[in-house]
Amino acid sequence: MPRQHRVVDHIVEHLARIGGDYIFGVDGANIEDLYDAAHFSSDITAVLAKHEFSAATMADGYSRAGAGLGVVAATSGGGALNLIPGLGESLASRVPVLALVGQPATTMDGRGSFQDTSGRNGSMNAEALFSAVSVFCRRVLTPADIVSALPSAIAAARTGGPAVLLLPKDIQQAKIGINGYGGNDRHGFARPGRRIGDPHAIVRALRRATGPVTIIAGEQVARDDARAELEELRALLRARVACVPDAKDVAGTPGSGSSSALGVTGVMGHPGVADAVTACAVCLVVGTRLSVTARTGLDDALAAVRTISIGSAAPYLPCTHVHTEDLRGSLRQLTRALSGPGRPRGLRVPDFVAGTELSPPPFAGAGVRYRDAMVVLDRLLPDGTDIVVDAGNTGAAAIHHLPVRRGGRFAVALGMGGMGYSFGAGIGMAFGRANSGRSRGRTVVIAGDGAFFMHGMEVHTAVQYRLPMTFVLFNNNAHAMCVTREQLFYDDLYSYNRFAPSRLAAGLASMFPGLSSVDVADIAALPAALERALGVDGPSVVSVECAADEIPPFAAFLNRKPTNHVVEQQITTQKENRSHVRSSA
Repeated sequence: MPRQHRVVDHIVEHLARIGGDYIFGVDGANIEDLYDAAHFSSDITAVLAKHEFSAATMADGYSRAGAGLGVVAATSGGGALNLIPGLGESLASRVPVLALVGQPATTMDGRGSFQDTSGRNGSMNAEALFSAVSVFCRRVLTPADIVSALPSAIAAARTGGPAVLLLPKDIQQAKIGINGYGGNDRHGFARPGRRIGDPHAIVRALRRATGPVTIIAGEQVARDDARAELEELRALLRARVACVPDAKDVAGTPGSGSSSALGVTGVMGHPGVADAVTACAVCLVVGTRLSVTARTGLDDALAAVRTISIGSAAPYLPCTHVHTEDLRGSLRQLTRALSGPGRPRGLRVPDFVAGTELSPPPFAGAGVRYRDAMVVLDRLLPDGTDIVVDAGNTGAAAIHHLPVRRGGRFAVALGMGGMGYSFGAGIGMAFGRANSGRSRGRTVVIAGDGAFFMHGMEVHTAVQYRLPMTFVLFNNNAHAMCVTREQLFYDDLYSYNRFAPSRLAAGLASMFPGLSSVDVADIAALPAALERALGVDGPSVVSVECAADEIPPFAAFLNRKPTNHVVEQQITTQKENRSHVRSSA
């Protein structure tokens, strides 16, 4: 017999049935019924964030970890609007996320209700707004609509990007009759048929190739968890693999094709990648559009070689492209077609390509150098550690210098590059660890003080849930990448981007009793501090004093000369104070 329950009960039960163990969000009047339903479900946990942006990045990080569909919930008004930058990142990076957004009751549409976003009678139109940052957006207007809208949203998210359901409060509370359940799988998605393009254009090109093959692997390899399939194809082709910056963990980790790893492409990448592409017979682009950030320094090399692509979206550069929404299946097809009698005969193992690094100018000022800190992290981070990196100089150094851990993930948000992403995303990855089928391990967040000041209070969320996380904060008292730009491009006459000094770890230790949190001012003290932090049962913080005047491994900065030797000598605090532009300017 059909049973009556609320729309929110249906949502929670449906998510639990398909493997959605968590809902990340911030409670509020127009989403509280969803939290009420989650409270009475033993299969799903509502995680309370401190800010909706971070809740959205928690869902994003959970999804990137391979745990299933990341789900975020927010109330109406400002809470809903705070989701926009996080969902924008998921859209640009094609990360599956489901957003459940509360709205005032439909009976108040266009009648001047608090936080009215119905689009009626001059009110803001939430459906138009969220449609711009999603692959699917629907305002649910009758209780029965949820039965089709929810699986449609999940299926749309699975194609790569956020899906949004706008849920008026009266609709959430309404009763619906349910006769049974669909046959969706765990791991977060309804499973409609997925399009797989004909790979024969790639097969023909590889069979005709004479010389080495270079593979550039991208974010869809991570999203579809096609790592094993990529490695099998790589071994068959005897190819070398480079990764775009936001897919650093998809190939070349120690013990898994490390001899084939070329490093990272693009503006924070390794110069040897361009040499390998120039010397190859075919460049196979797998699961990436090769944005400017990912292909800087490669345009000439890619234009000079046969370039072919496979993935859910064609690259930005002209090339033969095969569309697939199932990269794992497509790579298996390619491997089968190229095995046995169909094996390419003209391929050869590429010549040795030495490991290369970008070379920023030396800097001898106070504090810890970026590369030195990454060497210590590389030495101490154990296998299985997940690494989440934020934007800015700190992120550039980690992307360039810090290798992926065997069995670990490496996440960075370069779709929108929103500062503060790493705090929520790291928490989402920590929650998703068990669901991803991997053994227990630690999540390490690497961020600068600028990112911390934006969204670092999510450290408290890690404290509240006693997550196995270490936050490594590089404190240079500045938006350092902006300082570098002021120095290199604007004659270093002023700085809007330097902060008053702070001791981040000491402050956090005072705010959150019991949190292991320490400030480190020199490289000699860093190894012991990190060892202690990594051994803590629960979260920990290490704040590393560094310098805003050190130029990071970022290609756009390395062909410029500073106007007054700022990279050779530290600017004194007195000079910084004189040149600092006050907030009233």
